[in-house]
Amino acid sequence: MFNEVGIFHFVLGFVLGHLCGSIPSGLWIVQALHGIDIRNYGSKNIGTTNVFRTVGPKTAVMVLIADALKGIVAVWLVSTYFHNPVLDVVTALGALLGHNYSVFLGFKGGKGVATALGLLVFLMPKAAPCSFGVWLVLVLATRYVSLGSIVAAIVTPFLAWYMEYPLAYVIFSAIAAFFVVLRHKENIQRLLSGTESKIKPGNAKNLQK
Repeated sequence: MFNEVGIFHFVLGFVLGHLCGSIPSGLWIVQALHGIDIRNYGSKNIGTTNVFRTVGPKTAVMVLIADALKGIVAVWLVSTYFHNPVLDVVTALGALLGHNYSVFLGFKGGKGVATALGLLVFLMPKAAPCSFGVWLVLVLATRYVSLGSIVAAIVTPFLAWYMEYPLAYVIFSAIAAFFVVLRHKENIQRLLSGTESKIKPGNAKNLQK
């Protein structure tokens, strides 16, 4: 495979990542299975949490997997031909930003948690279970998905550093954490004011199409 990369490869990687990340999995899957636009329900977000609250866990799991895979596919395609951690990170960043600011949705999108998780699993498999564990413990203890997502994102760069992953990966996890926190700014305000909604499954049968 190739190790030499230039500006063109970084641009190509970012664009590829952004296009893959831009795929609005939640919107398309919910439309296909339930005939509704998820953007008209709940928090109006296309991500896993709102899908879970609106139509239930089965569809939410499908959205979670799809959102995670789209980031993985982009980085896998690049890393298959170029063994360059920086190029992997640029592609991963493109995928994360694509999910958050989708070209298919007028540069609107999700909050990046599921896509970031997929990228973490692919790039830093030793750190992924620890980050997921932090998320799971907090969600089970508080039933606030947003709190679990924010704390897990903040913890991840420290895990990457402690586990001695390449510096590029540590920097990427820090950037990813920044965007996860940024996309959760309204949730943070609600957490501080005590008005954040706790997680509970929805039921598509209760929706009016």
